[in-house]
Amino acid sequence: MAERYSSFAPGGTAWLLQRVTAAFLVIVLAFHFFLLHFVNHAADVTFAGTQARMENVGYFLTMVLFLIAGTFHGVNGVYNALVNQGLAGTQKKVVLAVLVIASVALIAQGTYVAVEMAGW
Repeated sequence: MAERYSSFAPGGTAWLLQRVTAAFLVIVLAFHFFLLHFVNHAADVTFAGTQARMENVGYFLTMVLFLIAGTFHGVNGVYNALVNQGLAGTQKKVVLAVLVIASVALIAQGTYVAVEMAGW
């Protein structure tokens, strides 16, 4: 039987946030899919329509939270998968630093685009 190892400490903050963001992403992805495939059909989605949706504070906040949750969930999952594969020492610190910098840049750029699209 294969040894089961996880870098997540059960009950730890990273473990909890991974599960909370997963649940949030499932709900928001379902909302996104329903809105953009049933309410507004893909052929009807336009840049102007997206701008109009982004002007709604609730939609704007949902999309920014989706960006933050997706970034955290993905990067945290990749980092922990690498740790599970044996990443350690200096390499672990460098990978963590690169992933944190990339995450902050992604969230900053995504938030900037969302603010610009909302016209604020």
